[in-house]
Amino acid sequence: MVEDKGYLPASGAQAGGGTLAARIVDRDRDRFVGRAAELGFLERCLDDDSPANVVLVHGPSGIGKSALLRELARRAELRGREIFFVEGRELPPVPDALEAILGGARMSESPVVLLDTYERMTALGGYLRRGLLPSLPEQALIVIAGRGAPDANWFDGGWEGVATELELDALGTTDSLELLASRGLEDDRAEALAQWAEGSPLALTLAAETAVADTSWTPEPTPEIVRSLIRRLVEGELSGVRLSALGVAAIARVTTIDLLRGVLPDCDAQQEYDRLASLTFTEPLGDGLTLHELVRRALRADLRRRDQERERELRRRIVDHLYERARGGDPLVAIDMAYLIENSVIKWGFGWEGSVDYRIDDIRPGDAEQVARLLYERQFTEWWTLVDRFFGEAPERVAVARDREDRLVGFMICMSPASAPRFALEDPLVGPWIAHARADAGLGDSVLWHSSVDFTQDRRGRVQAMLGMAGVLRSGIANPRFAYMPINPANPDALTFARALSAEHLAELDLKIGTRTIECHRIDYGPGGLVAAQRAVVYGELGLSAPQEDIDGQGKIDFDSVREALRNFRVPYELARSPLASGQGAEERAESVRQQLREAAARGFGDNENEKLLQRVLIRGYLEPAPSHEQAAIDLSLSRAAYFRRLRAAAERVAEYLAERS
Repeated sequence: MVEDKGYLPASGAQAGGGTLAARIVDRDRDRFVGRAAELGFLERCLDDDSPANVVLVHGPSGIGKSALLRELARRAELRGREIFFVEGRELPPVPDALEAILGGARMSESPVVLLDTYERMTALGGYLRRGLLPSLPEQALIVIAGRGAPDANWFDGGWEGVATELELDALGTTDSLELLASRGLEDDRAEALAQWAEGSPLALTLAAETAVADTSWTPEPTPEIVRSLIRRLVEGELSGVRLSALGVAAIARVTTIDLLRGVLPDCDAQQEYDRLASLTFTEPLGDGLTLHELVRRALRADLRRRDQERERELRRRIVDHLYERARGGDPLVAIDMAYLIENSVIKWGFGWEGSVDYRIDDIRPGDAEQVARLLYERQFTEWWTLVDRFFGEAPERVAVARDREDRLVGFMICMSPASAPRFALEDPLVGPWIAHARADAGLGDSVLWHSSVDFTQDRRGRVQAMLGMAGVLRSGIANPRFAYMPINPANPDALTFARALSAEHLAELDLKIGTRTIECHRIDYGPGGLVAAQRAVVYGELGLSAPQEDIDGQGKIDFDSVREALRNFRVPYELARSPLASGQGAEERAESVRQQLREAAARGFGDNENEKLLQRVLIRGYLEPAPSHEQAAIDLSLSRAAYFRRLRAAAERVAEYLAERS
């Protein structure tokens, strides 16, 4: 018996010329794109000298497994093979049902048996191997498609000689654009939509249908697409899974038992983790699990639409949990914290989303020559004169990015003042930066990027973001205070990224090389370092004020109290009430605060120009104030925004100094 609910014959004639079935078949055939390598292998399995009789196809939801089986069926039928198709979603979970459908395959000379949605019938795996499949003819081809990787038993007890696995990955850009065109979308939205779908045929198809119907639509997760994705990807699997636990998995990059325990203290963390792990759209990652990215985006969008407050609270709890881990010295947590940031400008230079398509690697023989060639192609051969020595003498300071085809697509050179090779002090670019960073070493550690070059020209900056993150992870500094970055002012994305993080342009550290000027921009993450700044960004996106910091473990420093004392420098009554005050009587207590602030202003700043400017801003803003802050900004030749940014930084310096003295 041939199951007719999941498969239609290859041609309109076989289906009945002029019928609806024929039209469906023709459209399905015409719309199939890509998978040339996979189909090539499967067609070889139809030959007399087949490399395998059992092919176990697997991949996440929406990746195109069913479409691949239908295309194989059409090609096999053109060869005269008889097709037996089983759809797991419509199969009763008993051996007799499968026997009834496939009984005719034993009588066929060279049957092609296609089992789709195998995750719905994995309990029958033993029966298939012991009874049904061994009884099929020698020339039979059995293709089993499911979401999860195949059971190890398929490669044991003799099956390893006839069985192989075939994993489906995301479609490449060319195939994605071809699929969109086959669905009628060929306008200027296609490329953005292909990037949004990240190679998922299902997402491409659903979004194309929406875009064709609405010419003003752009690739965003609209409620209609979200509901359609959830329905078609997860269906009934979520029964019994706690909504908050699913929300954690949809928000966090990696979900662990420890994370669930910290974020949901009233739940059985092990039980919830086991439920999540049993879902077919989760997979192991590190010491936890992660959702398939397409499912994650759909679930998170749905959670935000249905219960925005729950989504916000879960994100806050997750970032707090990760922050405490990062404070414990785990540098890899910075990746997970960056994942929670939604600001696309910040993600351009600092994130890990690109890990789906790219990876960070050590340099190999031939990489130096490849980088030199790519720089030459981009007409920036002068830069190679600066990076050549690092590749040859300090390869530990270099990392490269590679794509799925193992092609080099970017590189970075990064160091701290402590890890910089000796010759770096002579480097015309980073040498002065190292000296500058060492002058401020008392305020915190610095990470310095000599180079961060993305050859992909991807405006989303996925490679650029990974190079930025890799620099921190490889610097040896778990939580840097400062980040020195080479910025090409001709690159608007780089400038926007620097401004978003309030980076300061240290013009005296710029370098002119050839026809280009490379600017030095320094980010000051504040007393709590990078991890505190990451948490503050997430809190800001939630509309919350970040909690006050413990600076370097020296006790709680109430920055707000320090700032209030500075604001009230000439108001004795308010100063007397300050937590910084000591002594008896209002005037004595007020003067004790003034003395501390004057001392911090005199001794809490370094000797370089930037530190001296901060000191002047503090004095004109608080200690010897101008008639107004606007006038102070004018007196100091600063824009209003730059003035207030430095005023806060100066107040933080005072808080740091007082913390060290306490």
